[in-house]
Amino acid sequence: MEKTYTLDELSAYDGKENRAAYLAIDGIVYDVTNFPAWAGGSHHKQLAGRDLTDAIKTISPHGTAVLEAHHVPIVGKLVKD
Repeated sequence: MEKTYTLDELSAYDGKENRAAYLAIDGIVYDVTNFPAWAGGSHHKQLAGRDLTDAIKTISPHGTAVLEAHHVPIVGKLVKD
């Protein structure tokens, strides 16, 4: 069974104080904890523990391709509260 996360649950995975760093894009939750670019829970002013769908579609120069290229683990799905 795939794990599901609400936005509130996702916010606990902010990458701070040794917590894991997760982010959601298009309803998929990714674990970016072990990626240096996300050290401390942030990357180019974006914060872990959030749904970053809009940011990756409007701000990111590479979109979701970088997640696939780096084999970022998928840990679940984002669900409505």
